[in-house]
Amino acid sequence: MATEIKKQDRKVVNAIEEDLEQLSSYDGAVAARFIKYIKPYKREALIGVISVILFTIAVLSVPLMVKFTIDNAITDNNGGLLNILFIGLIGFSIMHFASNYVQQRVIREIGEKILFDIRSQMFTHLQRLSMSVADRSKYGSIMSRVLGDVGALQELFRAGVFAIGDLLTLLIITIIIFSLNWSMALGILLIMPVFLGLRIFWLPKARKAFLKARASSSVVSGVLNEHVNGIRVTQNMIREDVNQDRFDERVRENFDDMNDAAKYGSGIHPPVELLVGLTMSLIVVLGGYLVSGGSLEIGVMIAFLLYVQRFFDPIRALTMHYSVLQRAMASGHRIFELLDINIDIKDSKGAEDIIVKKGSIKFKDVNFEYNYNEPILKNINLEINEKETVGLVGPTGSGKTTIASLIHRFYEIKNGNILIDDQDLQKVTQSSLSENISMVLQDPIIFSGTVEDNIKYKAQATREEVIEASKLVGSHDFIMTLPKGYDTNLEESGANLSIGQRQLLSFARALLLDSKIFILDEATSYIDSYTERQIQKALDEVLKNRTGIIIAHRLSTIKNADKIVVLDKGEIQEIGSHDELLNNKGLYWKLWNNNESSFDDLN
Repeated sequence: MATEIKKQDRKVVNAIEEDLEQLSSYDGAVAARFIKYIKPYKREALIGVISVILFTIAVLSVPLMVKFTIDNAITDNNGGLLNILFIGLIGFSIMHFASNYVQQRVIREIGEKILFDIRSQMFTHLQRLSMSVADRSKYGSIMSRVLGDVGALQELFRAGVFAIGDLLTLLIITIIIFSLNWSMALGILLIMPVFLGLRIFWLPKARKAFLKARASSSVVSGVLNEHVNGIRVTQNMIREDVNQDRFDERVRENFDDMNDAAKYGSGIHPPVELLVGLTMSLIVVLGGYLVSGGSLEIGVMIAFLLYVQRFFDPIRALTMHYSVLQRAMASGHRIFELLDINIDIKDSKGAEDIIVKKGSIKFKDVNFEYNYNEPILKNINLEINEKETVGLVGPTGSGKTTIASLIHRFYEIKNGNILIDDQDLQKVTQSSLSENISMVLQDPIIFSGTVEDNIKYKAQATREEVIEASKLVGSHDFIMTLPKGYDTNLEESGANLSIGQRQLLSFARALLLDSKIFILDEATSYIDSYTERQIQKALDEVLKNRTGIIIAHRLSTIKNADKIVVLDKGEIQEIGSHDELLNNKGLYWKLWNNNESSFDDLN
């Protein structure tokens, strides 16, 4: 078993590595789309580029100033020129400080703005995607794209601007050293093929090592996430030792991969420093002979030494920028892949706000399927009257929740029509539809913030109205036992509340919207019988003036509904009141006589 798991993990590593390898090459389309995010800040970006250029000029002017100081001021004992050069050095020092400050600040600020813009756009896009996309998307993958991949694109902007300075540095240094002494400059450049050959040999191996380390790191994160989420099963089945071995093995592999990547990352520096040392030694020896022979000034030789020290720095930096480019290309593909997902649920041309006065709902010949090409609903014809409470029951997969989701237009139907007060849902705005439907789901969603903020999540309500809604559903008493009552801050996902308490808050939240249509999707499944009876009494009052749709497994929840719809395999099997369905002695009767259990208990 452990061997099989190890093989699967290794396959995952290889697959991720291959994907990263494929996506890390330069893509002009990705770069062009990224540049669009820079355009709103082109003025600031221009200031950043100018500051980089001024910084480069300030840095590269110092060796020339040193050269003139030695050869023209000190050698000739020219005090006036020495004072001028001293002032000049101070001026370039100030220019160095100011331009460096501006470039660091401006580039950082633009990078943060781009980061905000892309993440904001991705968040907006994610909130508009249909439920079908959310159903098949992995939470971890989305988080990785919004957080990690956007950061990689931010690095690309920073690296791109500084690359301009590095290229300019190489160009200016080359021009200066050839103007000072072309024979010595040529001697320096003869070492460049060795340096480039070293880079050509190093880059592919380093790239592969970095990709492999990133892939194995993803596997470690996946294994960790899997076992943390499955901790209850792990402890129940006493799998701690097996899981520990698996995790340790993945961590060891990641350690080895990271170690290899680190070797390539740091291993290039000693040979480069050796080349720099050899080049400077060549300058000292060759320059020494030329100075001794009187054909070269000592200031020129010192300037050469200073420029050689700076000559290899931008080459090293450009290599690092290349690595950033590779990461950014892979990240850009993943980001734009997410942003390019079509929003298939959108307002039609000329869509108007829905006006719900009664809350009647009609399904006319509705067929629906998810992306699995298997029909979920087949020829559904259903009429829910004004202020009528309807229960939907049936086995798992029968289409109960799908019907509720289609009323809210979370999905697009294949054919047919759904109407609310005779208004076709495909011809009304989604925002107005949401204003008129309240939903309480099986898995209550609680957001970080206070209890009051969660209850009036969307509604514009006063504290008194929040308390009234809470009392109506029976949540007020437990809220008052919390440290700060309605001002108590709730943890992420309401971790400091029980599931039943979270469900009660979601009930109160739905009630505050005061919608004409009220949908409960297995909303009492996590609540004890006593609390359920409390809520049932409250709902009886609340639903008197509303259209209610209650999805349930437990028949006791919908026993008193005006109408019960029995579904099986996407089709309506029976419709009627509780007594009528019992008299029919069909599927509902069979279930009721099976100790009033759930449909999933039937064999």
